[in-house]
Amino acid sequence: MTLTSRGVGLSVAGIVLLGAGFAFGYRELAALGASALIATGCALGYVALHPALHVTRVADPVRVTRGESSTVTLTVHNGNSVRSATLLGYDRCGDERVPVPLLRLRPRQDTVVRYPVPTRRRGVVPIGPLEVTRTDPLGLATAARSHGDAARVWVHPRHHPLAAVPAGITRSLDGRIDRVPHGSITFATLREYVIGDELRHVHWRTSARVGELMVREHLDTSLPRMVILLDDRADSWSTVDAFEAACEAAASVVVAAAREDLPIALRLVCHDPPLIDVGLSTRTSRDQLHVDRPTSITTERAGGPHRGSAQALLDQLAEANLRAGGDLAEAANRLRQQRVGDTLLYLTGAGGLADLGQVTALRGPYPAVVVGVLGSDTPAPSTVHNVLVLDAADGVEFAAAWDGVRSW
Repeated sequence: MTLTSRGVGLSVAGIVLLGAGFAFGYRELAALGASALIATGCALGYVALHPALHVTRVADPVRVTRGESSTVTLTVHNGNSVRSATLLGYDRCGDERVPVPLLRLRPRQDTVVRYPVPTRRRGVVPIGPLEVTRTDPLGLATAARSHGDAARVWVHPRHHPLAAVPAGITRSLDGRIDRVPHGSITFATLREYVIGDELRHVHWRTSARVGELMVREHLDTSLPRMVILLDDRADSWSTVDAFEAACEAAASVVVAAAREDLPIALRLVCHDPPLIDVGLSTRTSRDQLHVDRPTSITTERAGGPHRGSAQALLDQLAEANLRAGGDLAEAANRLRQQRVGDTLLYLTGAGGLADLGQVTALRGPYPAVVVGVLGSDTPAPSTVHNVLVLDAADGVEFAAAWDGVRSW
């Protein structure tokens, strides 16, 4: 609650007139000064009485890909049972202020305002709270108050379709993938004998008990796990657009891995401790990936058998920003010690070519290492230290180069 410039001027004039009236014996001046001060006090009392507003804000959807549409529906309810509300309101939407007209809002009535969310850039768009300004009729005082809770809209980077993802070599005894070759590694179940089955797989003890031939079913339960290491050091990127291309490349791999029901982890170079490590369940569907719209992320800092979904990974990509500093050697050491996967994808820019040796040295704990160089002005070599390098100007070229790889 503050005085406007008009209110300050009127208050100063009222004090001067009141003092001059008493000093020189002019009652008219004293009365005029007192009237000015009384008007200022009434203005402060007027703006102090604020209506009971109840604000409800719904963003649909709360998670979109860059360029897609998202709409905020703002409902303002006047909780007063007697007085109408005539106010000036602004709702914050990112860096913009959206005017919300609250003219003669009747008691117990609602006003609904809809406006689009800017999704031109990747990131997290903060929405709200509603700022309501109340001014007295003479324009002497004003009071601004916030109403309603703030919300957020995640603008994910664009993703481009990838034909396939690398097949890992890590074995899982749980057999979580259904599309696995039969007849090789791990015992799965017993079934009836059919023509063509090998007799060495017949389980004679069970066959004697049930009275018919039963064979052992074996599955190759290979469960690959991919790790994406995104270089978020500011020195590694010549332009911001190059880093955006790397985010698109990472999002494309995340979506492709979710489509293949493969676990995937995302790490940033400058994060210590690493908070972005989300394992996908093997039943992550496209509906869960694109339509799931929870209001908060439940990614845990450590532990837990299931710490999120592909949606959480895309949320983290939306929140990723360039940072000054950061040590690639420390990030590589963490990956070497923890060994969170068997296929490593390192995404960097032109400035990160000088220290690729620290990533290629991970060929021991990670049998498959792929390096993606985005936005480089000079062509990158196709291989560095026997590690495959994908050179691309943007996300579309990265997807094309990824699909052009014959073997990992």
